[in-house]
Amino acid sequence: MKPNVVFGNILDQPVDVIVNSWNRNIIPWWLLIPQGVSGAIKKQAGLQPFVEVGRMGAIPLGEARETSSGKLDYQAIIHVAGINMCWFATEYSVRRSVESAMEIINAKNYKRVAFPLIGSGSGNRGQEWSFNIMLDTFDGIDSDSEVTLVRYKK
Repeated sequence: MKPNVVFGNILDQPVDVIVNSWNRNIIPWWLLIPQGVSGAIKKQAGLQPFVEVGRMGAIPLGEARETSSGKLDYQAIIHVAGINMCWFATEYSVRRSVESAMEIINAKNYKRVAFPLIGSGSGNRGQEWSFNIMLDTFDGIDSDSEVTLVRYKK
């Protein structure tokens, strides 16, 4: 599968569901100051998606969890544990995050989804590093969904 690549804001994408690059959910969400994609989601969606994901407990590295979209006009938000406890993304965590999110997307038959560059911000990796790993991972996934990979640009 080849995703569409756009420059912009993930919250401006005309999709059914968005992916949030999250953490392992070990530290209670209310003790963290969400940054990047999570911060933008919290600002526009409100607290509800974060309360929901917080109730799900620890998320294994690279796994995904689905919540409501709060005040956003999406069908859901898929939170992926893309960074480890040291706030660092690995090739494994990024690849497995993409695969886990796509498993939910395919199971729920979501038609359009937007992904951020997992691990490029709080995961302490650069955009090109994340972009290349994600493109390679999508190449091995079969799906009828239209995937948009959003490279952040103000």
